[in-house]
Amino acid sequence: MRILHTSDWHIGRSFHGHQTLDALRGVLATLAGQVREHRVDVVVVAGDVFDSATPAAACYTLLTDALRDISAAGAQIVLTSGNHDNAARLGFLAPLLRDGIHVITDPAGVGTPVTLSDEHGPVHVYGIPYLEPIIVRGVWPGSGLRTQQQAIAHAMGLIEADRSGRGGRSVVVSHCFAAGVEASDGVEREIRQGSLDVVPLSSFDGPDYVALGHIHGRSRLDDGVRYSGAPLHYSFSEAGKPRGSWLVDLDAHGLAAVEWLELPVPRRLVTLRGTLEELLGDPALDAHADAWVCAVLTDATPQTDPMRRLQQRFPHCATIQLDPQNRAAEDGLSYRARVRKAASDADLIDSFLSLVREGDGASDQEARIIGDVVSERAATEVTA
Repeated sequence: MRILHTSDWHIGRSFHGHQTLDALRGVLATLAGQVREHRVDVVVVAGDVFDSATPAAACYTLLTDALRDISAAGAQIVLTSGNHDNAARLGFLAPLLRDGIHVITDPAGVGTPVTLSDEHGPVHVYGIPYLEPIIVRGVWPGSGLRTQQQAIAHAMGLIEADRSGRGGRSVVVSHCFAAGVEASDGVEREIRQGSLDVVPLSSFDGPDYVALGHIHGRSRLDDGVRYSGAPLHYSFSEAGKPRGSWLVDLDAHGLAAVEWLELPVPRRLVTLRGTLEELLGDPALDAHADAWVCAVLTDATPQTDPMRRLQQRFPHCATIQLDPQNRAAEDGLSYRARVRKAASDADLIDSFLSLVREGDGASDQEARIIGDVVSERAATEVTA
């Protein structure tokens, strides 16, 4: 059986205020083409289908189109809910979808697989929706679950009990943060690393393959335990990391092979660092004119209208970060001491600028403008 493992579509997420629906639609269309090209039997989507618990109507349309295209390409689909999804809303779709599309959102169903078959016999696919301990305690009374680790362990206990009775090959689909993933792998913003939310890798012992979601970068924790990552780049920290999915082959005995399938990147992400004038004037940066740009400005003082000016050269400049360099050393004076020390109005303004700029007073050009304004103001007061 051939399985395509994907996750974290985050339909509806914006990128620094820019909508991503069109880009995601194109990427998922490519994924559907890969399903047809590689004769995939089942696509598993390991949670965070939507980015919001209340997605807009256009998000439902994109999901419906993507599932229809994948189904038409010849694959069945097993889809679970993640922490960003509203499980009840996502689960409501299940009865309305065509045969061969399985939406798993109810923790009460953990331990009951979707059973598929190939020439070697059955393959049991167990979906584990995102398990919020405070919620699943009501589903499993008396379990005393307080952490993700405990919730996953309980769910895997139910799965193991069912697996041992059924026999055959098995796949688990789960949305969690498993131990062994580095922070650089794109840890989701809600995950608290180093806390009780971390699930030990040993929790997933047993199945032939475990398809994980929640991490936005691909990651191999073991031959049969992997994250596929998100199909789009959703932050500049993910720049340069490949986008794609895992193509998993099961033979008569279990896991036979795993291959990475690349997905296209609609627009590259790049972080450019320098002063505003350097970023605007360096001809070597022409290669990034069509990329999403994060501009890290190193100017010692704030610049005038930097976003507008940057977008004239980089139309897709999405965000600016300030990292001032070469600032003058602070003198340690309080603002009251600066006021008392000022010998003139021009000195007073320079002291204020030095305070708010953390050490840098007026530039030569600013000092001339300040001097002219102060002189003009003084002359006006005399004639009045």
